[in-house]
Amino acid sequence: MNGEPVIIFREEQKFATWLCWLVYLSMGLAVLISVFALKKELSGQSSQETWEILLAVIVGIGVPIAVAVLFLLLKLETEVRSDGLYVRYLPFHIHFKRFDPEDFSECYARQYRPITEYGGWGIRYSLRKGKAYNTSGNKGVQLVFKDGKKLLIGSQKAEELEQAIRSIIA
Repeated sequence: MNGEPVIIFREEQKFATWLCWLVYLSMGLAVLISVFALKKELSGQSSQETWEILLAVIVGIGVPIAVAVLFLLLKLETEVRSDGLYVRYLPFHIHFKRFDPEDFSECYARQYRPITEYGGWGIRYSLRKGKAYNTSGNKGVQLVFKDGKKLLIGSQKAEELEQAIRSIIA
């Protein structure tokens, strides 16, 4: 063996893309309807006004598409390795963030309320609850560090994740 840490647990989670696509396609459809409604307006406008209207339409279509692509790229990766807990929230974290098990004072699987406790899903911050990394659902592993900071990692396999973390704490 070459001294590489052994992966004990691995989980990848993504946002529910069907809902995102529904919203963004609806937004795109609204923009297209607006374009057809503006078609009459464009015929009587100066070239400067025409370019301003076309720019507004391009931005109106481009922004929903860009946000939809971002949602497709979002992915939470959680790994428990023999030397620590690793979390990466793509595309915001290029490299894994490593958490040293020696810094944990508590670790337990729990059910939580994403909207009321953290304001939703994603990389979230709460003054009382600490930081959360989540993509969907309402289960995760709560970590409390020796310095009092808290981190919740959303997981579809919260009990397995807790057991894996406990195995490297000992």
